[in-house]
Amino acid sequence: MAIPFPFAAIVGQDEMKLAIQIVAVDPKVGGVLALGDRGTGKSTAVRALADLLPPIQVVKGCAYGCDPRSKSLSCPDCSTRKAGSKVATETKPVPVIDLPLGATEDRVVGALDLEQALSQGVKAFSPGLLAQANRGFLYIDEVNLLEDHLVDLLIDVAASGENVVEREGLSVRHPARFVLVGSGNPEEGELRPQLLDRFGLSVEVRTPQDLDQRVLVIKRRDAFERDPEAYRDSFAADNDALRKHIVKARKALDKVVAGDELLRTCAKLCQLLGTDGLRAELTLMRASRAYAAIQGSKTVKNEHLRAIAPLALRHRLRRNPLDDTGSGVRVQRALEEVLGS
Repeated sequence: MAIPFPFAAIVGQDEMKLAIQIVAVDPKVGGVLALGDRGTGKSTAVRALADLLPPIQVVKGCAYGCDPRSKSLSCPDCSTRKAGSKVATETKPVPVIDLPLGATEDRVVGALDLEQALSQGVKAFSPGLLAQANRGFLYIDEVNLLEDHLVDLLIDVAASGENVVEREGLSVRHPARFVLVGSGNPEEGELRPQLLDRFGLSVEVRTPQDLDQRVLVIKRRDAFERDPEAYRDSFAADNDALRKHIVKARKALDKVVAGDELLRTCAKLCQLLGTDGLRAELTLMRASRAYAAIQGSKTVKNEHLRAIAPLALRHRLRRNPLDDTGSGVRVQRALEEVLGS
């Protein structure tokens, strides 16, 4: 298995790193979309996430990684267990699954296990990438080039948290709750609005212009490629500190208070920007609360909202033919109007 580049060693790209940490603290925020220039560390940051997150407890032998603490273990593996029987558990890393652009629908959703069908004459289900990503992250590089039929499929599963397969005489229903992470270059095509709306946060990734920062990126990448294991070990303490910080923020999250006044500010901001539906307000509130937990605050404050609003709202704005300014600028203008400069 390839060794991921240490998350703590990533230079710059503060907005992208913050968004990834926010969804690590609260997956209900709904995922991250990173759009920008090629070669700016988008894929590196996402794949480094696997090494950053604390491991999870799963039902031993379950192909879907079910949570043993859950009261309803209804996947095809766990549903066959006897009621009241003791559930064996094991610890596994949080799954971060790549969805290749050329993946077939069978590979994504799962299909008939041909080996068992031919050798034993048994109709058995072979789980796909959605099953592997349950309770983890599903990563799509060049997400704007994903085929339409896979986009439709992802929208359905992301909305329900469940994958339903009805084909070849099989009828299978299994949990598929994952955080969707996508990256791409907007010059190569746009995302469909339905899929764009499924991403909680959107970040713009640009080529660094600071000369010292560019040199540092080159030095760190070169050192990593020369000896990945030694380089990972050299950042083990920093990565461990980040991991502990995320665990601490997760534990504190339920106690962080978002008051009525802040909720009114969220609603007023979204109303001013003309976002569709109420998903924008919910995402803005959840992301601001997770950021407050990361900052060690017990209440969500306006400064948390100000920092998170561009990430949560910039990809939800309608195009205005009379206003050619960027969506990030429009969000900042709205923030100044609602919160003051």
